[in-house]
This record gives sequence, structure tokens and C-alpha cells, in this order.
Amino acid sequence: MKKEEVSKRYGIPVSILDEYRSMGLCDAVRMAMDDWHYDDKDMERLSMIMALHDMGFERNEVETYMKLVIKGESTEKARMKMLDGLRKKALDEIHLRERQLERMDYLRHEIRENQKKNNK
Repeated sequence: MKKEEVSKRYGIPVSILDEYRSMGLCDAVRMAMDDWHYDDKDMERLSMIMALHDMGFERNEVETYMKLVIKGESTEKARMKMLDGLRKKALDEIHLRERQLERMDYLRHEIRENQKKNNK
């Protein structure tokens, strides 16, 4: 499947396809008639790259993670460490947002109570 076809059919931005190629991850991708062709293995990797981006990995982290994937099972510990780090970061952000919401709710409560007093 050509790059434009992959992009359109699977909703993968061309920039991700170019990133995939630039990372040196496209061993199975073959150049034919001045366009890249992707096989099923490439599609699986591209799907993982998109998922990593969606999770919050930076480009260099995606590249590192994907190169570890290609190396195989011996890299599971390193990949788990990367995922654990990103998970901790996400949880820290969630907890920050929860504290912010609690503060907002407190201020909203104060305003409502004040409005009740003034309406009496």
C-alpha cells in the first residue's frame, strides 16, 4: 500500500509515515515506482507509533521505544520502565487536576453560599 493510501485509509498523518521511515524502522517498506509500500508488519508498527504519540511520548521516546520493540523480548524491562515513567507522569497530572477541581468547587461553593445570603 502506498503512503497516501495508508494515510487516507487508516487516518495516519503523512508526517507520522515520514517519521516512521526516518527512524529507520521500515525494513519491510519497499520503494516501488517512487513511492513507499507498507506491509502488515509496518501497519502494526505504525499503529503502535500513533498509540505512543497519543499516550504522550515525545518523538525521541517513540523512536527509542520502537527500536526496543524491534530488538525483541529482551527489551521488555526497558519498555516497561518507559511506560511506567509515562504512567507516573500522567497520574501526577491527574492528581494536579483533581486538586485544581477541588479548589474550584470550594470557590464555587463560597459564591453560591454568598448568593443565598444576599437573596434572603
